[in-house]
Amino acid sequence: MPGRRLTRADRQQIAAGLAQHLSYADIARRLNRPASTVSREVARNGGPARYRAELAQLATTHRAQRRPQPPAPAQRTIEHLGPDPDATAAFVTDLATALVETGLPRTSARVMACLFASETGSRTAIEMAQHLQVSAATISYAVRLLERQDLIRRDRDDHGRRHRYFLEDKAGLRTVAASVAANQRFAATALRGAELFGAETAAGSRLALAGRFLERLGDDLIRSAEKHWRDMVGDTGDEYTLTSHAE
Repeated sequence: MPGRRLTRADRQQIAAGLAQHLSYADIARRLNRPASTVSREVARNGGPARYRAELAQLATTHRAQRRPQPPAPAQRTIEHLGPDPDATAAFVTDLATALVETGLPRTSARVMACLFASETGSRTAIEMAQHLQVSAATISYAVRLLERQDLIRRDRDDHGRRHRYFLEDKAGLRTVAASVAANQRFAATALRGAELFGAETAAGSRLALAGRFLERLGDDLIRSAEKHWRDMVGDTGDEYTLTSHAE
């Protein structure tokens, strides 16, 4: 039945399906489960490349022994607005994966995805720890990194007792900036390598070509992103540009 917990046999079928390069939807049909159940199980236990049925079973048993089940109303912190909770959880996993590919560390990406999917665009550290099933210390490290990159901001909640973390209005634009910055660092390093090896060598020529390409691509992406942002939100008088954040 779709409502029961995953068994050892279910996890073995998931591992077999991943080895056959089946989609989550195909694996879910074999198990008579929602695709979101499969995607969360795989994401929670190492991802498609590192998922192992026996390790996943052991991890689940350990979590069940270590942490008592919370009461039903507190068990889920996703707002009951929009899609159903399973669909929302699957989306958060997918969005976090996409953010990791922009260069964010995994836990910071999951925090960002968690905030994006929140109706208010904000959560407390405790809410995020419960939702992501990680420790408070892990959340603390992740939010510090995101604050340094101006992707989120911290403020007091309405009652003034806890810190609440909010997505910055330009979080999407600044995510682009972080990606551009990573490419520009690679470009600058490649161009230094070209000087080190010399333009007449094969290595120097290869590095120079890669560096010049990424340098130009980054400049084009910065100009395009800033233009599209202004077109979409209008002139708010904010002098923020990607250039200073991508250097």
